[in-house]
Amino acid sequence: MTGNAKRATLYRMVMPDHVCPYGLKSKWQLERHGYTVDDHWLTTRAETDAFKAEHGVKTTPQTFIDGKRIGGNDDLTRFFGGKVIEPGATSYQPVIALFAMTAALAMAASFAVSGTPFTVRAAEWFVSFSMCVLAMLKLQDVEKFSSMFLNYDLLARRWVPYAYAYPFLEALAGVLMAAGALTWFAAPLGLTIGGIGAISVFKAVYVDRRTLKCACVGGSSSVPLGFVSLTENLFMIGMGLWMLARPAAMGM
Repeated sequence: MTGNAKRATLYRMVMPDHVCPYGLKSKWQLERHGYTVDDHWLTTRAETDAFKAEHGVKTTPQTFIDGKRIGGNDDLTRFFGGKVIEPGATSYQPVIALFAMTAALAMAASFAVSGTPFTVRAAEWFVSFSMCVLAMLKLQDVEKFSSMFLNYDLLARRWVPYAYAYPFLEALAGVLMAAGALTWFAAPLGLTIGGIGAISVFKAVYVDRRTLKCACVGGSSSVPLGFVSLTENLFMIGMGLWMLARPAAMGM
């Protein structure tokens, strides 16, 4: 090195039909932290396999700093003090992102209609929009969702078709609640599926003390069963009761 310059050597796949995204991320990380990158492209499969065999590694990209191998992009993130979420690790990030987005949409809709984001209708839309998005995530793979749902839902364990019907019922209730339509049907529907869900989650988590993954954001989620799923069901119960208490405000 010359002076205080920081240099790193990066080996990454750059082929005519494939540029490794993790290689691009590693290069960006290094440059962001002030490194000058000696960027070595592996342009063929044979060249990539030879590099991996030479260095005894299974993946690329690979970063070297001061002659020491740091590793792949995740290893580089850790080297710079960042956090890497391990595969299968529990995370509330999907739920936080979902509720933040539905809250923003609800306030945007309220502003478009009423000129202010802070209205009762915004709160109603937040719940109904959240129900719709949660249902959409479940509907991406109903088979996976139903398998997770059967781990804890009391009605689904007695009548399996309910596990397949649940996302459609939640979506229907959410759409009708967003529209303020057919309150006589939407409110009892939300109360019913929300009530069964709340009892099921409470029993599984707080009575039986089981550690399970939540099916609330789909069958591939790593969100732990508990507070989030219980909140989803309490939202539906609360929205159902609210609709029944003030049908005139819901467009009846």
